[in-house]
Parts: sequence; structure tokens; C-alpha cells
Amino acid sequence: MQPSSVYFDFLCPYAWRGLELVSQLGVRPQLKHFSLVQGNHAQNPDRKNPVWKLAAQPLTEGPDSQQASLRSFLAAQAARLQGNEAELQFTLQLLRLRHDGRRDLNDPQTAREAANQAGLDTGRFETDLADEASLRESLARDLNDAAQLGVFGTPTFVLPDGQAAYLRFSQLPADESAARRLWDTYVTVLTSDANIETIKRPR
Repeated sequence: MQPSSVYFDFLCPYAWRGLELVSQLGVRPQLKHFSLVQGNHAQNPDRKNPVWKLAAQPLTEGPDSQQASLRSFLAAQAARLQGNEAELQFTLQLLRLRHDGRRDLNDPQTAREAANQAGLDTGRFETDLADEASLRESLARDLNDAAQLGVFGTPTFVLPDGQAAYLRFSQLPADESAARRLWDTYVTVLTSDANIETIKRPR
């Protein structure tokens, strides 16, 4: 059973690993955005009914993490307009630049570099990125979907039967075989009649 969609946040290293896992498995789920900044905001004690919404915030105000999250999500929405594969490749490249290359997501050049590495039509990317109002509307829909589902962390994978769960793992699988074992274990736990909801190691 493969994921039909996955919620992620560019700020989250676990989300990066989750998208790398998807790439290793060779599957192409729908990418969905969930904002940790919005989900954890003090004005949103009820995640399913957020009052403070990231998509409505100014691009150049607020903490660096807020600005980086919004800027990255809008860039990903622009990449989405070039198709699912373009969006996935852009997302992977931007996550790698952030978490492997330690690049600044608030630097517009970082997203441009990701678009170039992903093979996007960079002229169209820049044009679409300029239509900020439309990108914000699309982002708001993603974040609303996440809120309605009750997503609280990234990555959260959604299976074709509608089951969804957060999966956090500490290291990237070494190869496709290891990735498959990890994914199969996750699905086995999620679909088991034991109804396991949480497994968490002490620190």
C-alpha cells in the first residue's frame, strides 16, 4: 500500500527524510502543505479551527521561521503549476538545500536554485511566483485540509483507504531495500488490528 498524499513543512528535518523516503520508494503521492508555525501558534489552541493563518500573513513580517515557511510554501505552490513531478523535484531540491546544504529559505535565490536544479521552466516559475494572491489561495486550501484532518506534525502520510499517521525516523534509509522495509513496517503498524496510536522512545 503506497501513500496517496503526504503533509510536510520545509522547516522540518523529519519531513525532509519523509520526502526522501517517498523518492526512494519511487512513488508519487500528492504533496500537501502543513505549517508547524500555524499549528503551534499561541492563537491556535484548536488546530482544527485556526484563528491565526499563515497564508494571510505578510511575507516580510514575523519571526524568521514564519517568513521562511511562508516563502517556501508559496514557491512550492508556483512549482506545482508545472505538474506533480515538477513539484516533487522542486520540493526535494529545496529541502536538500535547507537541511543538507544549510541554505537560508528567506533568501529568494535558494528557491531559484531549487527550481533550476529541479529542471523547472524558470521563466514560468518567476512569473507564477509573482502571482502571490493566487498562490496564497492555494496554500490556504492545503492548510485548511491539514487542519480538518487534524495533522499535528510532519511528515504525515495518508493511505488510499484514508488512514493517516505521523512518521518520524532518525536516519535516511541507506537504499531502496531499506526504504521498503521501513515503509512496510509503518503500514503494518498503521493497519494492524492492535490499533497502535503511539510508539515513542524515551530520551
